Amino acid sequence: MLPSSSISSVASRTCPLVTVVTPVYNGEPYLAECIESVLKQSYNNWQYFIVNNCSTDSSLEIANGYAKRDARIHVRTNPAFVDAISNHNIAVKLISAESKYCKVIAADDWITPDCLSKMVELVEECPGIGLIGSYQSAGAEVEWKGLPPDVRVISGREVCRLSLLENLNVFGSPTSSLYRSELIRKCDMFFPHLLPHADTSACYEHLQNHDYGFVHEVLSIERIHEGQRTTKVKALDMGTLAYLDIVLKYGPIYLTKEEFEQRKIDFFESYYRALGGCLLQMKGRDFWGFQTSRLTELGYRMPWGKVIKGAVKEVLEEMRRPRVAYGKLLQALRGKNRTLFGPM
Repeated sequence: MLPSSSISSVASRTCPLVTVVTPVYNGEPYLAECIESVLKQSYNNWQYFIVNNCSTDSSLEIANGYAKRDARIHVRTNPAFVDAISNHNIAVKLISAESKYCKVIAADDWITPDCLSKMVELVEECPGIGLIGSYQSAGAEVEWKGLPPDVRVISGREVCRLSLLENLNVFGSPTSSLYRSELIRKCDMFFPHLLPHADTSACYEHLQNHDYGFVHEVLSIERIHEGQRTTKVKALDMGTLAYLDIVLKYGPIYLTKEEFEQRKIDFFESYYRALGGCLLQMKGRDFWGFQTSRLTELGYRMPWGKVIKGAVKEVLEEMRRPRVAYGKLLQALRGKNRTLFGPM
C-alpha cells in the first residue's frame, strides 16, 4: 500500500480520487471493523471522512485513533445532533474538488478488499455512468439481484422504468453503491428528503440523465442487528409506502400517462390485500398508526372497508390451505399481546 502520509502523484494520475464517507452515531461495536475494511482496500487513492453525529459512546475516540495512524482519514463532529439522512448529506458534501467518486459506508457495515477497485474499474470504462450498484451480503442472503448477470451498464431512464413497472430490486443501499462526485456537487441535498428511502429517491433523482452501472459481485456486507434502522423499517412496513411515494413522484417522469395510472391501480389493489393480511395477523397500533398517517401525507385516506375486504380475500384464500392458515394463526397468537386499534 502507499504510505499513509501521502498519495503518490503517479497514483493520482492513473487512479481517480475516491472520497469514502461514514456517517456515524454511537457506532462503537462496529466502527473499527468498518474503518479496517477501508484500510484493506486494494485501491489506494482514497480519502476518508468519518462524520461523528454527537455520539455518546466511544465512536469519536475510535475514529480519532485511526486518523492519527493514517493521514487519509479525517474526522468531523457535528456541532449539534441531526437526523440520519442529514448526516449522510453532510458527509457526502465533504468531498474535495479533486474527488471523482464518492463511496458511502454505513458505520455498522463493511466492504470487501476489492470493492473500490471493482467499482472504479467499471465507471472508468463507461463515462456515462452516474451511479453504480453491486450485490450486498445480508446474513445468509445476497441482496439487489434485480438485473440479469450480463447487464453491467443500463440507461438510467430504462432501469428506473423497470423499477417502477416491475418493482425491480436493484438500487440497494448507499453501502452497496458508488456515486459520481459531480452529481453531489450539483445539488444542495444529494439525498433529496429526510425519509428512510432517501437513498432510493436519490437514484431516481440523479439517473434521469445518466447511465446506471452494476458489478455482479458481493462487494459489501450488511450487518444484521436489532439496532439498525432497517429493523424499524421492516416492522412498520415502511418500504411499501416508500414505493408509493416514489411512484407518485417519479412515475410522471419515467412512465407514460397510461403506465402511471395503471401502476397506481395495481399498487392499491395489492396494498389493500396486504393490509387485510396484516389485520388478520393482529398488527399493533404502531404499525397501523404509521400506515394511516403516512398514507394521509401522501394524499390518501385509509379505506377501512377495502382493508376488511382484503382480509376476507385472505381468509378465503387460506381456507383452501387449512394447515397453513392454522400455522399462521398460532404464530400470531404466540406474539406479544397487542391492542389492534387504539389512539393513533
